[in-house]
Amino acid sequence: VEWTQHTANAMYQYLLKVVPTEFTDANGHSIKSNQFSVTEHSRGYDLGRPLSLPGVFFFYDLSPIKVSFTETHSSFLHLLTNVCAVVGGIFTVSGIIDSFVYHGQRAIKKKMELGKFS
Repeated sequence: VEWTQHTANAMYQYLLKVVPTEFTDANGHSIKSNQFSVTEHSRGYDLGRPLSLPGVFFFYDLSPIKVSFTETHSSFLHLLTNVCAVVGGIFTVSGIIDSFVYHGQRAIKKKMELGKFS
């Protein structure tokens, strides 16, 4: 990154957030690493506003919580169970919609026969 400062003095602030991370693959191999993010702020130094000191400041925020990713494989039986659950849900919802349409159509037809539908 290249900065061009147009005033004589400026203040640069960098906030670094670090989260320890561990990734374990399906074979049991573990990789320990860190996730991080950087936020940067810069402010020119005006002589009329001496609220900020010129310089470069680094603020570290080290997370006490560790993130663990574990890769696992599901069995074929698990996949089959999920497919059956989805198909069953589709049949249930379509049955509810069909019931509403059938009973609504029946009620409208009955009102038309009685001459109360307007």
